[in-house]
Amino acid sequence: MLLIAAIAPFIAAGLVAFALGWLLGPALQDRLDEISRNDHLHGRPIRLWSAGVASLPFAVLGDARHGWLFWLIAWIGWLPGLLHTRKGQTVAGDERSLVEAIDRLLPQTQCGQCGFPGCRPYATAIAAGTADINQCPPGGEVGIRALAELLGREPKPLNPANGAEKPAVIALIVEEDCIGCTKCIQACPVDAIIGAPRRMHTVIASLCTGCELCLPPCPVDCIVLVPAPPATDLQARVDGQTGSAQWGAIGKGWG
Repeated sequence: MLLIAAIAPFIAAGLVAFALGWLLGPALQDRLDEISRNDHLHGRPIRLWSAGVASLPFAVLGDARHGWLFWLIAWIGWLPGLLHTRKGQTVAGDERSLVEAIDRLLPQTQCGQCGFPGCRPYATAIAAGTADINQCPPGGEVGIRALAELLGREPKPLNPANGAEKPAVIALIVEEDCIGCTKCIQACPVDAIIGAPRRMHTVIASLCTGCELCLPPCPVDCIVLVPAPPATDLQARVDGQTGSAQWGAIGKGWG
């Protein structure tokens, strides 16, 4: 009886920590996955550390000699909830990884020609199977080939309903004609235009994606399109930053 009475507080602490970990662990999964995105150990170190931090309050249950034991038992109790990954969560994690891989191959013009409000929603739709890989005119043939290789599909021609492939461009404001209406600033999806009301505006060339969304709102037609610097070319991005072959290896099994 004395032994049971002595170990009962430790057992109770372990059970409470286990219950907390099992209940709160799923809510922490997304945040822990985000923190450990590039961790080749699949987030185990951050989960072990998180369990240790979450168990610190249990240390006050004991005296100077036994506080560490309460902490250790609580730490062990927290671990199953933090390390457990449900099947649905694994699938969700795989889908997020696929969306990110697709998104990195898109030109990031945020132009909406694909039928979606930006590149990320389009990438999500491709991953979900509700959009095709040939709906991005700015990405053109290069982008379609890269997406096809990533997803293990056959390339196909650009869908003419979404537009035609054109050389990369950026916007330029004719300063002497600008009236400072700020309408182009409001239309820019990447905040590449700076200016103040009734003051001259200007385009930050390094941020402009050439989406052309600033053209229709301009009441004085003071925005023109000029050829983009070579660094904005999608082929350079695919070859220099990711490499379609590299993404093809990463995406193997997603097709």
